[in-house]
Amino acid sequence: MTDHGHSPEEIAARIDAPPGRGILRDLVYGAIDGSVTTFAIVAGVAGAGLSPFVIVALGFANVLADGFSMAASNYSGTKADQDNLRRIRAIETRHIAKYPEGERAEVLAILERKGLSGTVLEEATDEITSNRDNWVDLMIEGEYGLGGVDPHPMRAALATFGAFLVAGMVPLVPFIASLPGPFTISAWMTGCSFFAIGALKSIWSLSPWWRSGLETLGIGGAAASIAYLVGTLFSA
Repeated sequence: MTDHGHSPEEIAARIDAPPGRGILRDLVYGAIDGSVTTFAIVAGVAGAGLSPFVIVALGFANVLADGFSMAASNYSGTKADQDNLRRIRAIETRHIAKYPEGERAEVLAILERKGLSGTVLEEATDEITSNRDNWVDLMIEGEYGLGGVDPHPMRAALATFGAFLVAGMVPLVPFIASLPGPFTISAWMTGCSFFAIGALKSIWSLSPWWRSGLETLGIGGAAASIAYLVGTLFSA
């Protein structure tokens, strides 16, 4: 657990500039998919008995093309979240202007569910509805279940692509370096990569590092095994 300070300045700094969801999901998403898809190609091609040159060529193509595709998809998805948040903000701003009493009743209901009651509830409702921005922010959170911090599409895309690129290159290293028994080494390196990604992910969760690592290893290993078995069906 990471502690933080509680001086007035430290509290103000955190509340005035909330980080939102950050890029953790994008990093984990890109790294796991980069490892899985690239090793799936390695396993499938190796299972078919094709040459290391073909494995490297297809692996590079996957890292660049699929990595860019994932980044572009994540950019578009995050941009859609951003646009949806702006749309909802505009809707609530219009509703407050047209139906102030109805929207005030919604604020009161939201605060009531947060544990306020009686005079405190009425005073808090009056205070929040006296500021249009605060009013809209509360409606976005309480009525729609959304955070008030706009996501960053480009940051999400770059994080996904970077993680995909780094993790996706791991299965190709033994073939690029022309190591003996490259597929076996690639399998071990990729397995270690799966486990490391899961273990690092546990820093931001309550799961033990070994459980998170084994979970990611199991998911990646299952995908790689399926690809290898399919590849063996086309072996000479």
